[in-house]
Amino acid sequence: MGRGSTFALACLTVMGWAAVGPVFGYSDTWQLVINTGTTIVTFLMVFLLQHAQNRDAAAIQLKLDELIRVDRDARNKMLALEDLSEAELDRLKAAFSRLATGAGTDIDAARGELEDAKDGIEQAQSAVGRSKGIEP
Repeated sequence: MGRGSTFALACLTVMGWAAVGPVFGYSDTWQLVINTGTTIVTFLMVFLLQHAQNRDAAAIQLKLDELIRVDRDARNKMLALEDLSEAELDRLKAAFSRLATGAGTDIDAARGELEDAKDGIEQAQSAVGRSKGIEP
């Protein structure tokens, strides 16, 4: 869909529609044809684009999971972050932000929060595994 030939086809369609305008006397029906056509195409494109975006996001997630899995220093518990709730993700993000800045913050408190967040991740992973029939 994102090719030059598709754009050329769309341009030809509009030019064809404009060319037949005088034949139909620029009537309301003539205008309705292009309005209806573009509305239908727009409606369908929403779903096509969302599908493509979901597919790309899933592929990127799998690549990131593989990178985490093969790195010895990485935390394998991070593999299922997408299954966490918004609140759990916010807590984890805040803990990492505090660890990253380090200056002017209590590192021990941030590490404690990070450990709490990790516990939440483990609980979420266990719950997700049980819901999928996988025992921990």
